[in-house]
Amino acid sequence: MQSKLPVPNRFVQGLGVRSMLFLFVSSVVKMDRNFGNPQSQKMHSATIRWLLSTAFCIGLSVASQEDYLDTQLRAEVEALIDSVSISETTRATASQRAQTLWRWVNAYALDGRYVPVNLTQVVSSVLGVLPPNQRIYPALDNYIKELALLDKDPGALGQLVAEGGPFEATSFATLVQTFTVGTKDVESGGGFLVSRHFMPGYGVFQIEDSAKDNYVSIRTTKDGANFSPEGYPLSGMHGGFRGSTPTLFYRLHGEPLTQGDQVVITYGDTSDGGRGLRMPDVASDFVPFPIYVAFDDSLHMISLPIQPITVTGTAVHDVAVFAPSVVKPGESFQISVRTEDRFLNRPNTVSPALAVSMNGNSVASIVSKEVPITVIDVTGINEPGVYSFSAESADGRLSGESNPVLVDPMDAPNARRIYWGDTHGHSGFAEGIGTPDYFMRWASEDAFLDFVTHSEHDIWMDSFEWNVLKANVEKFSTDRFIAFLGYEWTRPKWVGGHHNVLFRDTKNRVRIGSQTHGSLSRLYQGLRDHHALTDVIVIPHAHQPGDYRMSDPDLEPLVEIMSQHGTFEWFGRLYLQHGHQVGFIAASDNHLSQPGYSLPRAGSLSQRSGLAGVLSNEKSRDGIFDALRNLSAYATTGDRIILSFEVNGTPMGQRIAFSEERKISGRVIGTQPIDEISIIKNDEILWQRNYRLEAGSDTPADGRYQLRFASSSTPHHPHDNPRGWVRWHGTLTVKDASLSNIDAMDFSNEQTQYLRSETKTSFEFSTQTRGDASSVLFDLHGVNDDTHVVLDLLPYREGGGGPPTFRRHQGEDAKSVVLRFEHFRDGQIVEEVSASDYVDEIALRKIRAQGEYDIRFDIEDRSRLQGDYYYVRVVQSNDAMAWSSPIWVGGYASR
Repeated sequence: MQSKLPVPNRFVQGLGVRSMLFLFVSSVVKMDRNFGNPQSQKMHSATIRWLLSTAFCIGLSVASQEDYLDTQLRAEVEALIDSVSISETTRATASQRAQTLWRWVNAYALDGRYVPVNLTQVVSSVLGVLPPNQRIYPALDNYIKELALLDKDPGALGQLVAEGGPFEATSFATLVQTFTVGTKDVESGGGFLVSRHFMPGYGVFQIEDSAKDNYVSIRTTKDGANFSPEGYPLSGMHGGFRGSTPTLFYRLHGEPLTQGDQVVITYGDTSDGGRGLRMPDVASDFVPFPIYVAFDDSLHMISLPIQPITVTGTAVHDVAVFAPSVVKPGESFQISVRTEDRFLNRPNTVSPALAVSMNGNSVASIVSKEVPITVIDVTGINEPGVYSFSAESADGRLSGESNPVLVDPMDAPNARRIYWGDTHGHSGFAEGIGTPDYFMRWASEDAFLDFVTHSEHDIWMDSFEWNVLKANVEKFSTDRFIAFLGYEWTRPKWVGGHHNVLFRDTKNRVRIGSQTHGSLSRLYQGLRDHHALTDVIVIPHAHQPGDYRMSDPDLEPLVEIMSQHGTFEWFGRLYLQHGHQVGFIAASDNHLSQPGYSLPRAGSLSQRSGLAGVLSNEKSRDGIFDALRNLSAYATTGDRIILSFEVNGTPMGQRIAFSEERKISGRVIGTQPIDEISIIKNDEILWQRNYRLEAGSDTPADGRYQLRFASSSTPHHPHDNPRGWVRWHGTLTVKDASLSNIDAMDFSNEQTQYLRSETKTSFEFSTQTRGDASSVLFDLHGVNDDTHVVLDLLPYREGGGGPPTFRRHQGEDAKSVVLRFEHFRDGQIVEEVSASDYVDEIALRKIRAQGEYDIRFDIEDRSRLQGDYYYVRVVQSNDAMAWSSPIWVGGYASR
């Protein structure tokens, strides 16, 4: 989808539906900043429908005006159209045709015209891969023909209008999309492909039983025309994302459909008693329900402009509080209090009155109101120390606590503030959902971030969308919130892997895309050719792994080691092992326009959003960007953990002068009690301490226990994608003891994580891990030497996005694991679990009832080696993690 924000005086030229939808949604939403307000949503929806209808009519009237192509490009385009009509693309003609198409589609997009969904990806697959992907040649030819059709006859696509909504998340509802045939007939043998976007998670369409949920029907106003359903293999974001999958296709029989005839597709048809279509659990201003039309029996599927379907949140369920991590004594600052539904959406009900306190002392009162977010000015805290803010409703049913706030005089030589941001997130501009404006509002308001980058996949981006991203950086940046321009260079691992590219500002920034720079070395060179090295940051990530054997030291200061795809510390360690001087950050890689604060989802994005903590003297564009370039940053799994780390007085991310004596110190202030702190030296654990384990005793006893599942995500073969998610599900049964107070740690994915069927001796569980750990806590009573825990694990198959190529996702059979208390050693039992070519781990640990939130550590190390590196890993009691960037002692960085 596209927006026409940079050139509003021309936003109605041509059939710019793909562009105008985003602009109109953005414009209407701006009428009321509370885009969770149900009454506002109704007004928005009606206005959007009117705007779409108006845009269609205006587009038809101006489409024949001045040519959007210059004389030379017009001649090249006409020659391209003629050549494709004569002969299919071959290896000899592919590159030239794709290059012409690439220039054509960017001019087409800049004119505000509708761009077929996957066209830019097809161009990338031809130009960006060496040797070219010959399997994509037919798709290239089809897109040239499709664009030629739209170029010559903008009215050929007809008009698609959606009715219904806004819809409440997870509700059952009915959506109707009506297609009016344009100037091109739909012949018998053609038809309509009712596809589904792979990301939102609405109900699975079915046509077998009209009395059941999620039933989809089709009808036409044309007498003598009828449809029969069948399957059509579709790949891409509206089909099988990593391969074709059968998709619902209605084939037309009988009379052809001619101009003015209508086709009505009903999602969640309730005529025979079904409840409707189950809507997704994520609220959005742009949930796609894609439809393709095939004009004849060649079944060349042409995508229709996607309509903006709005989904709102549900009832108030929780409250979140966000606060700055470091402030000076007496310094005024702001905190944000946000009510939310159980899916982290803005609620669609009135928020109750809330009492806000700091360390138990009243700070402010929030009255009951429809607006879910309240920003509170705090005049300052005079005494240094650690503070937290909480918000609670009068009946106590709603409560939330902020991240810790460290009040620090900032008089130490290395004192820095901590700013939180997300350098990697997506919207409907790529294969996600939501508008760019929604993305930015979520970052600045809902997640209360300090900075963000809207880093769309370049394989789905054209020049018009790039202009929108640039415009949004200027539009949404304020003194409190800074947006950075960027994109994701999206290439397969065998030509370099995925890398996010960030720019200091928007001035004269040229996107070095995969369509023109299809290998990692070419990306580096293109960025060097067009930009000052100090104005660019490149960040590789692991689930489509960057090539850790090569890294441009002037461009690539950081490595992303965690996202919603999983936890990949091994990835950062490989860069260090290969001599690269890089720091660690985490990001969301969220695809739902929810950067920095989002729930996991079943499938690939099965973990909470990661965050980057940046250490800087000031919150400014240059201050944060320079800190990222200087490796003054660290990674967390989303919790805003305060972490400082020094070697010989020098903070994380730096290389210090050689010394045999190394004084290592640091401080961790957690959002929950600290479980474990480790110091890694040269890829080995130098020092480790557990702060919750009741170590030192091997005698079984009653008390609080933690059952901890962990699996490795390290790829089995070098340069492959990481191992997938491991699912741990089954039944726990306690023998010779009893259970109570069963509690899951961070079970926030309702689709894959649960505790249920609890008794005094057993419970069912389900969770998953990918390079991290997931825990369940419970109390045990009557423990003795004969007590043991039996885990009956069900079979599973590894899963997740970016599956390995050389070692496919493996399946595991059911198995039983017995943890006998007679085997307790130093407060825990650790059992290794074989899983094909990996060894996973289950641990049962006796833990302290209370834990420490604020821990300092000081150790000493000696070494005669130049270039030793150290970094810190933190694990909290809620399974949240943090990693510092490394510190190097002596030696020299790779150049």
